[in-house]
Amino acid sequence: MKKENLSWILRLIISALFIVSAVAKLYPSPYFAISTFEVKQLYPLGFSEGFAPYFSRILIGIEFALGIAILLKDYLKKITIPATILLLAVFTIHLSYTTFVSGNAGNCGCFGELIPMTPVEAIIKNIIAIGLLIWLYKILPADVKSNFWLLKSVGLGCILALFMVAPIRPVAEVIEEPTSEIQDNLGVIADSSALLTVEEPKAEITKDTIKKAEEKKTEDAPKKVKSGYDKYFPGIDTDKKILCYFVPGCDHCMDTAKELNEMRKKDKNFPPVYVIFMNEEPEKIPTFFEFAGTKFPYKMIDVIPFWTELGTGRDTPGVKYLWNGNEFKYYDGISDNKFNGAEFKKLIKKSYSELKK
Repeated sequence: MKKENLSWILRLIISALFIVSAVAKLYPSPYFAISTFEVKQLYPLGFSEGFAPYFSRILIGIEFALGIAILLKDYLKKITIPATILLLAVFTIHLSYTTFVSGNAGNCGCFGELIPMTPVEAIIKNIIAIGLLIWLYKILPADVKSNFWLLKSVGLGCILALFMVAPIRPVAEVIEEPTSEIQDNLGVIADSSALLTVEEPKAEITKDTIKKAEEKKTEDAPKKVKSGYDKYFPGIDTDKKILCYFVPGCDHCMDTAKELNEMRKKDKNFPPVYVIFMNEEPEKIPTFFEFAGTKFPYKMIDVIPFWTELGTGRDTPGVKYLWNGNEFKYYDGISDNKFNGAEFKKLIKKSYSELKK
């Protein structure tokens, strides 16, 4: 094969690698994807909330620019190839450190949420890419007359395009639904109010009986603490409550909400359910509740505060079991710690003394 043909094949491979990597970081929607990238990849590295939005957009813009520049003849050997190798080397060093500290777990973020990849897989990918770039460097002839203005325009253009596609916006908290504990069913024949009402026995109740019952309840319940969620749902720190973290367009979140509703319909003592939605595709919330079969009280918050509330290393759907503000169980994601309905049914029936064991 001629060197010229081989060089073009290598250039196309490297170009595709960088452009796909950049596009993947914008999937499924630019602002959501970039914000997720910042919280999951940049915050753990120590980036501040103020600097991370700029760095993420510049980085993705550079990836786009390198993907285009590798196809141009301008300063290919002097600037483009060395810059590409340097960027891959920095990524590889970072991934190696991450693997050493945290192990080969989770998504490295190289291809966003589109193509999940472990740190070791990403390291192997980067080493292969560096090898291809070194090979390309060796078979290419020396740079001829080059246009630095064109190269600079590509770089600046790609970076500016990122700020236009995913503009930085102030974090805003949006209240979408009152926090009443009344949970009206949508499209469900069963009367939800009956499911949530605990009927009192008609037998005569003396003051001594009430006093003893209150003492027993106090003894077998955890001490009330502040969970921090009262800012979203007043009264959530009293008695048993379920707090969920959902994304309106997330299929797994919809399935979890539906399962919780089915459990609620079968148990009149089922704890009230509250939902914190990510402010991503809010127009899908009505469809979400129609699928679930009920409308839970909810609050919608912006993308970055949502990930912060969810917790480092956590993923959606998230389900927390709270009792007097104390957290006794936290399910998250779709892997080992995913929501387990059968386990959860038993969990909420346990007394405080059993939960402490």
